[in-house]
Amino acid sequence: MDSFESIKNIAYLEPETSFSSMATDEFCNAHNLNCFTTPLTTIKQIVDYVAQNPDTLGVLPIENTLDGTIRESFDCLLECKNPNVRIIEELVMPVEYCLLSRTTEIYSITGLIATPRLVAKCQDFINNELPMNYNLIESPTMYEAANELRNYNLTYASIGNRKIADKCFLNILQENIHDDKNNKTRYILIGDMETAQTGKDKTAVAFRINHTPGALLKILNIFLEHNINLTYISSQPSKTNPDEYIFIVNFDGHIHNPNMLKAINEIKPKTSFFKYLGSYKTGLKIEF
Repeated sequence: MDSFESIKNIAYLEPETSFSSMATDEFCNAHNLNCFTTPLTTIKQIVDYVAQNPDTLGVLPIENTLDGTIRESFDCLLECKNPNVRIIEELVMPVEYCLLSRTTEIYSITGLIATPRLVAKCQDFINNELPMNYNLIESPTMYEAANELRNYNLTYASIGNRKIADKCFLNILQENIHDDKNNKTRYILIGDMETAQTGKDKTAVAFRINHTPGALLKILNIFLEHNINLTYISSQPSKTNPDEYIFIVNFDGHIHNPNMLKAINEIKPKTSFFKYLGSYKTGLKIEF
């Protein structure tokens, strides 16, 4: 498939108010997609769903500035049974938490309904802006915390994202209440689709090398000889043999570029496993 016009569905990590759902909204806006969206429980379910349905795309978190690479996403892509499922786009989105309430008066807040994890992530704001003896009620999820506000008076607030505020008809009393202001997640859009060159592309590949001296260096030298700029390289133990490592490499350029194809054709014989993960446009960033 080579067009977004054929897309009927996009799968993402539940719930429908998750940051993954917000990333899905951004991908849809970027391509004027008006299709169904399906929240699923695991990354594997998303990849399998896309593999079995050519008219479906999937949204996966791939990297977070605090937690690093999300290995499950890469593992599921490497194990995907449909060889045509590839990365077709990426975006970087801030992980932003807000103080939500039914009231519009932030200084009237005396209670907070939130998950323990989010309370820990917003300590500076809580210590400086909320009363010292505020009442804390724990809740298992952001969405449930927001829903529970209806059972309390207007002096209670919750911690959540913008989509929860819209879904639950709540006011955003304060934006960016989390401690780490640079926390961002990189999401990828996957699908059974070919991408065209845009001039601002990057390519992702994965490979395993033999245990011989200088094996990785020989592959890296091929990139150098073809004047290809590497933007990312990581390694992770193979799931089948912990003594072997899978290398994941991103580099500037599109697979349809003759120079890229020539380099990859030189690299493949020097690996014991090689998989092309996709060529896609870079530069899609969301700022709130």
